Amino acid sequence: MSSIIKRKLASLFAFSAAMLLSTSVWSMNPGDVPDTCEGDCGYARGPDPTESFLEADSGPYTIATSNVSSLVRGFGGGTIYYPVNAEGTMAAIVVIPGYMSYQSSISFWGPRLASHGFVVMTIDTNRISDQPPSRRDQIEAALEYLVDQSNSSRSPINGMVDPNRLGAVGWSMGGGGTLRLAADDGIQAAIGLAPWNTSSLGFRSIETPTLIFACERDSIAPVRSHASPFYNAIPSSTDKAYFEISGGNHYCANGSNRYDALLGKYGVAWMKLHLDQDQRYAPFLCGPNHERDRQISEHRSTCPF
Repeated sequence: MSSIIKRKLASLFAFSAAMLLSTSVWSMNPGDVPDTCEGDCGYARGPDPTESFLEADSGPYTIATSNVSSLVRGFGGGTIYYPVNAEGTMAAIVVIPGYMSYQSSISFWGPRLASHGFVVMTIDTNRISDQPPSRRDQIEAALEYLVDQSNSSRSPINGMVDPNRLGAVGWSMGGGGTLRLAADDGIQAAIGLAPWNTSSLGFRSIETPTLIFACERDSIAPVRSHASPFYNAIPSSTDKAYFEISGGNHYCANGSNRYDALLGKYGVAWMKLHLDQDQRYAPFLCGPNHERDRQISEHRSTCPF
C-alpha cells in the first residue's frame, strides 16, 4: 500500500473544497470510449493503442479542469485535469516544475496524460526556489490532496482516484524530488524530466518503475552528472528506461515543443503499463530499436517489463 495513504495530513486546505476548486470542461474527444483490451489487461481502459494514437495531441477521453487555490496547505496550488467520460477509479499523477518555474512550464503533461485515463494535477511549489527535498514533500502532499478530494462528495473528482495507484512526473529539481519520492517507495510509477539532484546515492534503493528523459545538450543539468548517473544508480532489478533526446536543451522534456509526439508516446505508455498494468503498452517501450529514431540519441532499459 502506498505511503501516501499510510500517513494522513491533519488538514490539506485552509478553506472548504468548494472554495478551493473551480471547474471547467475541456472537450477533447466526446462520447463514451470503448475498452478493447483482451488478455493481461490489469486496470486497462480505452482502445488498443497504436503509435499514431500515442503520438496524437490528445487521447480518447474528454477532460475537465479544476483550479486548486494557492491557499491549499502542503504545496502551492495547481490545476487538476480529469476524464469526464471514464468509468471506475483511475490512477492519479502529480506533475511538478523545476527551480524558479511555475506549473505553466510543464502544463503539456496535464491534458496529455488525463486524456488517456488518469487524474492529473500540475502544481506550483510553495516557493519557486524550493530544492528537491522540499519538492519531494510537496508531490506527496499533492497526491494526498487528490486522494482526499476523491473521498469528498463536494469535489469534482469524487470517487475517481485509486489510492493504490499513484505516480509522479517532475522536471529539473522537480525531477530530483520525484526520484526522491520513488526512493521512499511512495509512488507506483515515476518519470524524471531532465532531473536535477545533488547526488545519485539515494536512488540506489529505488524499486519504483522509473523512466528518465534526458536532454543531450542540457547545460543546467548535464547528462553526465545528472540523468545518466541517476539512471545507473537505480537497481537493474527495477523496471527502468532512459531516453536521451537528441540535441535537446534543459527544457526538451517539458512538452509544448517539437518533441511532443515522442514525449507523449513514451510518457503515456510508461504510466499505462505501470499504473494501469496494461501490457498492451509494453511493445512501445520494449519493441523496436529506439536508436533508429533521429530524435533519440541514446536509449537504455531493463526490458522486458
